[in-house]
Amino acid sequence: MIKKKNISQEDIDTWKNYIKNPTDITDKDKIQKTSKSRPHRFKFDLHGFTLSQANEKVKEIIFLSLEKNYKEILFITGKGIHSNTEKNSFVSNELSKLRYSVPEYIKSDPDLLNSVISVSKADEVDGGDGAIIVKLKKL
Repeated sequence: MIKKKNISQEDIDTWKNYIKNPTDITDKDKIQKTSKSRPHRFKFDLHGFTLSQANEKVKEIIFLSLEKNYKEILFITGKGIHSNTEKNSFVSNELSKLRYSVPEYIKSDPDLLNSVISVSKADEVDGGDGAIIVKLKKL
């Protein structure tokens, strides 16, 4: 980056005022926290997790969400299009992808199954094939 040598005082003052109150930048985290559309939904992105890491995280989040009285969880799994499983003949093309393995893990764990009403594909606005919705039982 090339540093400008002669910056006017007016430019410096304009920049300082802008930094104090940037009017054209939206804080997405703030919008998401104040959104009233899904106040009882927890959202978690599983991108970058291995299958075992994702399963442990799913279990942790389900129990945490139950404690916090969330009604549902939106897990972002991705669609698996960047997965390298097609090259390995010893790995399942479907169950090695989070979008398939997470629901199977929940169904196979009795503690999780007793805490969950349903596991389904998310609507398109929530991620479609790249996300799942887990609806929780009330404790």
